[in-house]
Amino acid sequence: MASSLRTGLGDEAVAVALWHSAPLPSGFREHWCQELHSLAELGQLRARLRATLTGSPTVTRPEREHWSERLVLIADELASNALRHGGAPVATTLGSAGNEWLLAVSDSSLEVPPAPAQGRDPGLGGFGLYLVADLSVRHGWTRHRHAKIVWAVVAADD
Repeated sequence: MASSLRTGLGDEAVAVALWHSAPLPSGFREHWCQELHSLAELGQLRARLRATLTGSPTVTRPEREHWSERLVLIADELASNALRHGGAPVATTLGSAGNEWLLAVSDSSLEVPPAPAQGRDPGLGGFGLYLVADLSVRHGWTRHRHAKIVWAVVAADD
């Protein structure tokens, strides 16, 4: 993100550069898919992710769990966006390939692509997509059948 901002591009150009339409990465083995109905379920999603990634539903070794917590934060941002702005059903899918983890969140709002906040006071929020772009090794969104899928990939630290 920082390199795009340093180029002198306007807010709109930066947002387009950060969140472009891209096919869902292939070659990832699906571990699970969890349907979400409300923001209240995000705590369960975070605990399930931590348990899958580290063996514990809570942070037990903060000095070693940086990559997994990046994925938990990405999941929280993308799933909460889908619940707030997308249409039901909302589902979060976790997959892996080698040392990379794919998080994909789907909703039924096909006509509304992910759009990072532009020209807004940072105190008003809406900057989660910038955060996801910065924390992931790659990210994007696509339309598939009757769903919009927003996805991000995180590399696990060895």
